[in-house]
Formats: sequence, structure tokens, C-alpha cells
Amino acid sequence: MKCRFCKTELHNVFIDLVNSPASNSFLEKSELNEPETYYPLKVFVCDKCRLVQVDEYKKSGAIFDNKYVYFSSFSTSWLKHAEKYTQMMIERFHFDQSSLVVEVASNDGYLLQYFHREGIPVLGIEPTANTAAVAKEKGIDSVIDFFGERLARELVAQGKKADLLLGNNVLAHVPDIQDFVRGMKIMLNYHGVITMEFPHLMQLVENSQFDTIYHEHFSYLSFYTVKEIFAASGLEMFDVEQIPTHGGSLRIYLKHQQDNTKEISGRVAELLALEEEKGMGKMEYYTDLQEKAFKVKLDLLRFLVEQKAAGKVVAAYGAAAKGNTLLNYCGVKNDLISFVVDLSPHKQGKYMPASHIPVFNEEHLKNEKPDYILILPWNLRDEITAQLAYVREWGGQFVIPIPRIEVI
Repeated sequence: MKCRFCKTELHNVFIDLVNSPASNSFLEKSELNEPETYYPLKVFVCDKCRLVQVDEYKKSGAIFDNKYVYFSSFSTSWLKHAEKYTQMMIERFHFDQSSLVVEVASNDGYLLQYFHREGIPVLGIEPTANTAAVAKEKGIDSVIDFFGERLARELVAQGKKADLLLGNNVLAHVPDIQDFVRGMKIMLNYHGVITMEFPHLMQLVENSQFDTIYHEHFSYLSFYTVKEIFAASGLEMFDVEQIPTHGGSLRIYLKHQQDNTKEISGRVAELLALEEEKGMGKMEYYTDLQEKAFKVKLDLLRFLVEQKAAGKVVAAYGAAAKGNTLLNYCGVKNDLISFVVDLSPHKQGKYMPASHIPVFNEEHLKNEKPDYILILPWNLRDEITAQLAYVREWGGQFVIPIPRIEVI
């Protein structure tokens, strides 16, 4: 396997989570007795450009199809994040009715709806037809396709160039990252702005967030490496923010290299220096996640087995992709976790891949009154514990699995 950015042969294993089904391949009841396809989940780090990456074991077209079950609008905190971002961009860059805002991986219109509400023209690009259909119902003009150089040229030929081109949590999902970035270069207006948000590799390593690794995420990104990837296509970083979403993410701001209208923020050099200070420039930094993951596995299994032996009932909340990585790496099945609750009707009535844990709506939680609720999307712990505060009435407790087992 060669690095998807610099094409160097890859030798160094970052972490091996062995084999698992694709994280969002939820099962119907009729499929429970059918064989499941497992894919390797071995992650490498490039010793030249330091891009952390998994091979494209399952093709992106097979992952992001019309059965895709992740709809962004089912997280209230994510909607608030999107609305706040919209106001920040309008205030900082003065977008108006003459601007065009384009989002790559626009999902169900969770973000573009806020620009649309302000009367600013928008265009969503989304490969999954079922989520794009929901966006269209909100009045969001949407193109159902994968983004890259080909589509960018087609859209520019139609007179569509972006004044704001954004992508939230999409960069990691792209198997051909160079084609994707070249497409952004083509699509961006001369004085336009790109913003991208993605989980920061530094947080993944330092907080044992190995459950954010799954087949949809082809790349795991440091600030240094992302800066190099965009620079290779003539795009320059002019600002960066560290934000709390997804356990610690970066929001980067980019412009055409020849655009002199935007000052380079001191935060760019500061974050590069921080990554260097943490040791991210040395291969030793990337060697201890396997051991951290194994400790989480042992601690979680110990907790679940002890509760089972004591006659306690453990349920889970949030049928998240990261939850499937965690449960499948730890070998947890439906004998240790009775059920999982999720707000999305697209997941309810289905079963988690490999573990075969059934997914119910929240009423099931109120009826069954489990002793413990394992929060799988731990990055939303505050939102979820507030939403489920009523479980305290029957003595229920919450369990956070990452970076270490915590009962609250």
C-alpha cells in the first residue's frame, strides 16, 4: 500500500483493530442469519508526510449509498454548531445575496439551511441520495454526486464558483484526497474562502480515541499534513481554530495562494509549533495507541462482565459508527449489552453490525429502565446526559468508555 498523498510505500502500523463490518452497515432482522462481510481495519502512518490512513478495503461508493443511515440533523448540539458557524462566517466575510455558499458532503441540509434562511444562495454536494432528498425538502439545491476534479469542472462550466466552500467531517472520508483538494481549488472563486472541519489526530492519540477509526474514515489528520496537502494544490492556510466537536477538531481557513487580501493569522504558526512540541514530527509519537486501545478493551469487558454477573442490565445510547468500532474491537455482543437507543428512525428497528444489538427508540429505555447506559457517542456526553436526566429516577447511571471507563 502506498500513501494516498505522497505515494511513499507504507510500512509503519499505527493501530490494528483487526476485522469488522463497515461501521454504518446496520442489519435488518431478516439479515441476522446471513453471513456478514468483515474488512481489515489496519491503519498505517506514512514516515514521509505523516498522513495516518487506512486502505480502501470497502469502496466509498459502497459505503455512501442510498442506504446510508447517518443524518446530521438528529444531533441538536450539531445543529447549534452549524447555526453558530453560519453567523460567524456572515459577520467575518460579509456573505450576502450575491454570494454562493457550497458545502461538500451537505448531508440532509443541516448547515446550508441557515445560510438559505438568510437569503444567501447555496448549493449542496452529497453522494447519498436519501440524505440529499431531505435537504431538497428544505429548499436546498443539491447535487447527488461525489466531489472531485471532474464534478468541480462540470459545476464551474455551469457558472457555479464558490465564495465560501466548506466541508465538515468530509476530508477524512475521501479515498483520493488529492483529487478532492484539486476540485476545491477549481471551484473556489478568486477571493473565496474554504473552511474545513475534521477531528484532530493529536486528540485521537492523546485521548485514546481509537473508536473514531472506521472504514468510512480513510485518513486521520494532523494540522501539518493537511497544510501540506492543500499547499500541493495551490491553496494556503490563513487561519485555524481548535474546536470541541468530535472530541477535539480543527477548523481550517484556506485561500488561493495568490490571493493577498487575507492576512495569515499567528494561530497557524502556533499550532504547527504545538504539534512539533508534542512530538508529532517523530515516528515514536504514533506507536502507543495500540496499547491504549487494549487497555480500554480490557476495562470495558471487565465492567460489562461484572455487571452481568451481578444481574445488572446494561444498555447503550447512540448507535454511532464509533460505537460499532468500540464494540466490535472489544468483542461485545448482545449478551452483554441488551439494546441500544437512538433518536434516528433510520436506525430504529435495525441491528448493530457484528454485535447484533437491537436498536430501539427512547421509549424502550423508559420501559426497560436499565441499571447502566453506555454512551457510545461520548463526544456528546453532556447533551445526552442532560436529555436522559430522568434515568436517575430509577437509579440509572451513565458509563463513558473513552478515554477510560467512567461511571457518572
